[in-house]
Amino acid sequence: MPAPTSSRTLWKGAISFGLVHIPVSLHSATAENRMKFNLLDKNTMTRVGNQQVNKATGEATTRDEVVKGFEVEKDQYVVLTPDEIKAALPRSTQTIDIEAFVEREQIPAVFFHKPYYVSPAGKGGQKPFALLRETLVRTNKVGIARVVISTKQHLAALIPQGNGLVLNLLRWADEVRDVAGLAWPGEDVTVSAAELKMAEQLVEAMAGDWQPDLFHDEFREKLMALVEQKSREGGLRTVAPLPGEEVGTSAEVIDLTELLRRSLKGNAPAAPAAAPAARKTAAARADAANDEAAPLKKAAARKTGTAARATAKPAAAKRKSG
Repeated sequence: MPAPTSSRTLWKGAISFGLVHIPVSLHSATAENRMKFNLLDKNTMTRVGNQQVNKATGEATTRDEVVKGFEVEKDQYVVLTPDEIKAALPRSTQTIDIEAFVEREQIPAVFFHKPYYVSPAGKGGQKPFALLRETLVRTNKVGIARVVISTKQHLAALIPQGNGLVLNLLRWADEVRDVAGLAWPGEDVTVSAAELKMAEQLVEAMAGDWQPDLFHDEFREKLMALVEQKSREGGLRTVAPLPGEEVGTSAEVIDLTELLRRSLKGNAPAAPAAAPAARKTAAARADAANDEAAPLKKAAARKTGTAARATAKPAAAKRKSG
């Protein structure tokens, strides 16, 4: 089952090189499709969250008690304040600044990190966008650029694909490990002409067109089949809501597992109407599943400790940490 079409705009800006300025927007080109499990208390069926715990005392710490430290040497840290970190953040220019054009084959595979679809923003960007794409195709070049996304600066390659462009974030040079010391065969290891010919024949016999839908995540499929089986056999258990997430008695409970099962079979009915609190909770879960930035948002909104959760008001659970 292919990932859903990416239509949500994650970033707006422009491609810039020389005097050329092309307004564009970025869209996620991939979707996380791994099995995600929630931690639950087996006795009370309440969710178990991550806590910031002091490793020496075993006690939970509050947000005000936590600072950020960088380890310079073994057990030797330098503490940086939020203001110092903020001052070092790169200035967001909302531009994909192309600094060079290189042969596509010159970039080793280990440098490619994360792709985004690039589309022209507005009718005015259609022609220059098409011109850049066609130029890259004809010259077999890709644009090497810098771009700031969510306060972080990235190195990236702007690559033509079909009628559009893909911005593939690259790893920095110091993030790619050296191959020195690996037991790769050297010039002293040779293969005979007969061995090479047989190997080539085997490759040709197995050759074909690239069809990614022929390959499946068997582990995920087996787990999903097990989930469906246990669901049919009455294995569903209701998770107790967290404080502030209680749904009124008039609200109709939405069975997300059942909706997922029907969606996989191509028979997904419209979700039943729910009370405002239920709609809010369902929307939050849907955003978390589709928004690639959701893990960061979840980490920023996590609870600060057991005691803090017990006394906090419902709105406190939504505060974002700095």
